[in-house]
Amino acid sequence: MSPALPLKTAATFAKEAEAAGFGALYFTEGGRTAYLSCVAAGLATEKIQIGTAVALAFTRSPMVTAQIAWELADATEGRFILGLGTQVKAHIERRYGMEFVPPGPRMKDYVLAVQACFDAFSGKAELNYEGEFLNLSLLTPQWSPGPISHSHQPIFLSAVLPYMCRLVGSVADGIHIHPFHSYEYVSEKVLPEIEAGAKAVGRSRDDITLEIHTMTATGDSKKEIKANLEHARTMIAFYGSTPAYAPVFAHHGYDDMTKKLRELQKAGKHGEMSSLITDEVLSNYCVEAPYSELADRLYERYSQLNDNASEKVRIMTYSAASQWAKDKESLKKWAGVVEDLKGKS
Repeated sequence: MSPALPLKTAATFAKEAEAAGFGALYFTEGGRTAYLSCVAAGLATEKIQIGTAVALAFTRSPMVTAQIAWELADATEGRFILGLGTQVKAHIERRYGMEFVPPGPRMKDYVLAVQACFDAFSGKAELNYEGEFLNLSLLTPQWSPGPISHSHQPIFLSAVLPYMCRLVGSVADGIHIHPFHSYEYVSEKVLPEIEAGAKAVGRSRDDITLEIHTMTATGDSKKEIKANLEHARTMIAFYGSTPAYAPVFAHHGYDDMTKKLRELQKAGKHGEMSSLITDEVLSNYCVEAPYSELADRLYERYSQLNDNASEKVRIMTYSAASQWAKDKESLKKWAGVVEDLKGKS
């Protein structure tokens, strides 16, 4: 997982990630667009999967999103994975000037509309989608990108709370599990909702790929591990201040944590927020180990999620890209972790 990068940097990083043995490279959308980084990375590589984790749905029409994904799938010979998310209300309405409420039903409508566009591009059906919020019915041949050799374009969704997790089960190919999570929250809250959503439409858990974004604190020395641990502490405080993510804390009995973090945030005391994330709290959400032991620790934490479908559970590192930005040799160290994990799958 990487923030979107300057395009030449994205190409370089992708080539090095592919050489290190990573199976996929996902870009987030923030100050830069995830899609352009995907273009640069996809054209610079040959084997590694490229995707968005995540691109924002409501900031673009479903037709525009579908066209971008279709072109990326064509350019990468089927290596592109479209990952979509909602963001939060303030950003969608005040930063992008787009509609947000109600996010769950709107996302369902959006995904179905994008899938309808894919079917129209491939020639499976005429474009005639009528949804609760979206209606698409005009696509003449001159405006269609037309069929491509890799016509199944997977759609993954980010999800934390029950509605979105059930939506993943009913309409998506996979889920991007937020880096602010614990094994217990995923196994006891997220997976049951995915299974319920899948069952409701005649699908099963095996139809859904789990992309698990993991926070890790790793390195060659105690000093390096400590520095990465403090970065994880800061990120958990940041994510945990979001009201929608409060259940992730509450699941472990930290019922007032989000409220306390928000109070500090509103008071402008950002430096004090991470002090609330004690080592005990942190241990639920971050895997700490030197490079030589990290694969074992990740496997211990997540292997039980496989449920005899190991190809459907994939571990995504949240920190390798930030480490590479500081130390261009770090991906060579991550290569050993990747190889060890492949040997366990």
